[in-house]
Amino acid sequence: MAYIISIDTATSVCSVALHQQGRLIASQHLHIDKSHSGLLTVLIRNTLEYAGLRMQELGAVAVSAGPGSYTGLRIGTSTAKGLCYALDVPLIAVNTLEAMAHEVAAFVPDDALLCPMIDARRMEVYCMLATRQLQPVAPVQAKVVEAGSFADVLSQQPVYFFGDGAAKCQPLLSHQAQARFVQGVVPSAVPVGALAWQKFEKQQVEDMAYFEPLYLKEFQGSKPKTLVS
Repeated sequence: MAYIISIDTATSVCSVALHQQGRLIASQHLHIDKSHSGLLTVLIRNTLEYAGLRMQELGAVAVSAGPGSYTGLRIGTSTAKGLCYALDVPLIAVNTLEAMAHEVAAFVPDDALLCPMIDARRMEVYCMLATRQLQPVAPVQAKVVEAGSFADVLSQQPVYFFGDGAAKCQPLLSHQAQARFVQGVVPSAVPVGALAWQKFEKQQVEDMAYFEPLYLKEFQGSKPKTLVS
């Protein structure tokens, strides 16, 4: 019976989930900004202890592969790779937006499209369009949202927007009749684990030597502030 530990650090939410053959056993979420580097390994240890499981019993490690925060994705990926190397188990990568869409898919009509959105600063979001069967309609991209965005799609069918990027863009899109908004959807290791099991069964695993997260944009650091005496 394969156990998969899943990690999501793509945004400010840091989460870990444990699944057994696709069935959720335990999960923990921290809604604390910049907690990933200090608390991710604690969440992993606590989740396994809660389930009464030893690290050596894991059959795979799954990670939310982005898009999302550059630093968050680096932390999640390096932790997942470290576990895989230490335990000699495969790494499974799940697209962050696809995992968000998986959370909503069961609650929308058959003809609807799903548009998960992650805030990428200002009026830019990371987003994708997919059917409720998670088939891509528009690719994962960094998109600047304006008043006319998605008008061609919304003229034909309802689109469900969700995620912190959707909340930011709602005032620009809500005037379009078929725009729907779902509140409270955040990236989570729980749907990552559910989709990871599907990949595990199909042996869709990553080459750890070459795997990199889906950043979409280059890292943008900030210069330290100069103190004026």
